Amino acid sequence: MTALIILSAVTVTHAQKNYNTAIGVRLGPTAGITFKQFVNSTGAFEGILSTRWHGFIFSGLYEWHHNVFNNRGFNLYYGVGGHVGFWDVDRYNHPWYDDDGNYTALGVDGILGLEYSFSEVPINLSVDWKPMLNLVNYTGLWVDDVGLSIRIHF
Repeated sequence: MTALIILSAVTVTHAQKNYNTAIGVRLGPTAGITFKQFVNSTGAFEGILSTRWHGFIFSGLYEWHHNVFNNRGFNLYYGVGGHVGFWDVDRYNHPWYDDDGNYTALGVDGILGLEYSFSEVPINLSVDWKPMLNLVNYTGLWVDDVGLSIRIHF
């Protein structure tokens, strides 16, 4: 019954975007800078440059946005993409590697999130989950990346 009420309250329609471009910060296990650019009314590219474990990761994603809650400011989004990460490892502060050295990892990413764009001020807030699967170098699945992004949109 509760699920039916929630599904009834969440009406998904095409996104009515309030912005074309947004830039800001993403907070979470992989904190960094986020840049989002819409390419049509429902599709956007997002680039995230973040740090983790004394290294950095660049993620590139394509996202589909859909308006929810019958409110022009709310969008549910999901997408896919990839990442490349670079680490200068000290084995005592990194969970994967047994040897010191430089490492590069490549993989695929997914994203699922909810965002709200204010119409009164040029601010966009989002919360998302971004699982990552490394395919090259350390092959493993990261599922702990939940982030909060605060962006200025124009």
